[in-house]
Amino acid sequence: MAPAESRGIGDLHSHLVPAVDDGACSLEEALDAVERMVERGVRSIVTTPHLNASTTKVSRDREARLAEVDEAWNEVCGAVKVRFPTLGFRRGHEVMLDIPDPDLSDPRVRLSGTSFVLVEWPRLQIPPQTEPVIERICAEGYRPIIAHPERYRGMVQTIDLAGAWRRAGAFLQVNNGSLAGRYGDEARDVAFALLARGWIDYFSSDFHARAHLRTYLKYVTTFLEEQAASEQLELLTVTNPARVLDDEMPLPVPIVEMRSGLWSRVKAIFGG
Repeated sequence: MAPAESRGIGDLHSHLVPAVDDGACSLEEALDAVERMVERGVRSIVTTPHLNASTTKVSRDREARLAEVDEAWNEVCGAVKVRFPTLGFRRGHEVMLDIPDPDLSDPRVRLSGTSFVLVEWPRLQIPPQTEPVIERICAEGYRPIIAHPERYRGMVQTIDLAGAWRRAGAFLQVNNGSLAGRYGDEARDVAFALLARGWIDYFSSDFHARAHLRTYLKYVTTFLEEQAASEQLELLTVTNPARVLDDEMPLPVPIVEMRSGLWSRVKAIFGG
């Protein structure tokens, strides 16, 4: 089997629209970030500037925010097409659920205008009654993808909540860097536990155009290949991201039977 990089990795979570959030600060920084992603085998990007759910409920605020992103997006999109003509470069948003009932009707809010929407809980904390929020979004015809579940505070104690989110209709996107320890031991342990349960649907970078991209994708690739999990790697980085762009449900990702010493640590923390 050819390495995943040669077949085109898809990334569904990044902050590359310049000067609209805490990601790229300028067009030059955005283009440099795109170049680094392309060098690491990424062939399709859906970049996702931050958007508060409460903003979507007030038409004046929503239109002002989307117009701001539109202007910056048009600039960076045009420049990317010139410099990287074979790269698929699209947009969406990362919607922070500061209210439980966002208005997701504008296609610019969703990932490349599909039914999928990238969402996160506020301030990396899990609010009460998260399953009904997911169910409400699904009932309106949208498909929520929860960003970086491994990073929420207390997730190591409530790992089964991730399963409840999936049963409520959500999908899970884990950051590449989490497996390499970028966000600390707890996020790494949760990421491994999610892999071991087959609960991750997508890997993405959450790249903010800073130096942290490094070799995290290479780390994930090497680690999963060492676990004889090339099938899972393909699904998480190539197949399922591509299916989002076709507005199709992700394929199930088999459980990763980890062979390294890390698995004993994960079992000691989570049991099983």
